[in-house]
Amino acid sequence: MLFTASTLKDSPENVRFFVSANLAAGVDHMFVFLDSPREPDQQQVADFLDAHARVTCVRAGSGWWGEDRPAGLNVRQRINANWARSVLEPFDWAEWLFHIDGDEVALLERTALASVPSGTDAVWLPPLEAVSEPRPEARPTLFKRLLDDADLNLLHVLDALPAPTNQAYFHGHVMGKSGVRPASGLGLTLHDAVSPDGVSQPRHQDPEVRLLHYDAVSGEEFVRKWSALAGAGHARYRASRAPMARALKTLVEKDVPAAVRERHLHRIYDLTTRDDVALLAELGLLEQVVPDALGRAPRDLPEGAAGRLAARVEELRHEPKRPFYVAEAAPARDAAAAGATRRGARRLRRLAGRT
Repeated sequence: MLFTASTLKDSPENVRFFVSANLAAGVDHMFVFLDSPREPDQQQVADFLDAHARVTCVRAGSGWWGEDRPAGLNVRQRINANWARSVLEPFDWAEWLFHIDGDEVALLERTALASVPSGTDAVWLPPLEAVSEPRPEARPTLFKRLLDDADLNLLHVLDALPAPTNQAYFHGHVMGKSGVRPASGLGLTLHDAVSPDGVSQPRHQDPEVRLLHYDAVSGEEFVRKWSALAGAGHARYRASRAPMARALKTLVEKDVPAAVRERHLHRIYDLTTRDDVALLAELGLLEQVVPDALGRAPRDLPEGAAGRLAARVEELRHEPKRPFYVAEAAPARDAAAAGATRRGARRLRRLAGRT
């Protein structure tokens, strides 16, 4: 059985697509944590998820966190994903758990996952990013893939990219997402699979196992997403996106008329996120994927497993949540460099004391 874990706050329409697309793309069962269950329209989302036999819905509000709700969205996401891994750990029918966001679809080909070597407990989902247009007629089915240096240079010279890098080409992350065998004891960060002490683990890669990312598929969705993120607490962004994230947060929180705020939000969208879809298609750089058309029907839980899963969820529901957080260890080379810097500083101080 293939599982996902996600922490989200989204519209009922987007959540319905999120569930149906993932289940059609190879996922068997989904853990969905509602990050703000008391906010408007989230009760409608919860009702939909509760009624779905292939979803375990967790209202991650005040009753979930008690007095210790982390301020940072990224921290809440990690805790929830690793809590789900712990729920699944005792069950031999729980083959893989993937940590994905509410705007992502895991393309999981079961034969490919069944062929992962037994000694490898992590899998990488490289990203495909949906193209973004101001007012698309429907949800996009064209996706950008990570490009090689030659194509990136071509787009840069054509003035379609500010720099010849995939970080400049993709509006969202380029790191993809990870899955782990729940029984392995490995943890999940936002993008990586790590040991209990935070060391990144080798990940299997197969071209049949990928990730669709609907980062900001329209100008309207861009405004909705970033307005929601501005109130979700601290989140980390890569360096090239951080100025835009700060500007959007400033704009969302600024005391100006709503029409002024929305006009400038759309202006930031045009300046930072809108894709030249015609150019990318003309150069053969896009792939078409319709997840609902993949027809990878989800499998049912084994007989009696639904009850055992529900009982395990209740068993861990009231556990303190902080211990489920898994942090990355500092890379050894960075730790060594830091030690060398400290030793050098002490030596300089000793030398200065002699003069």
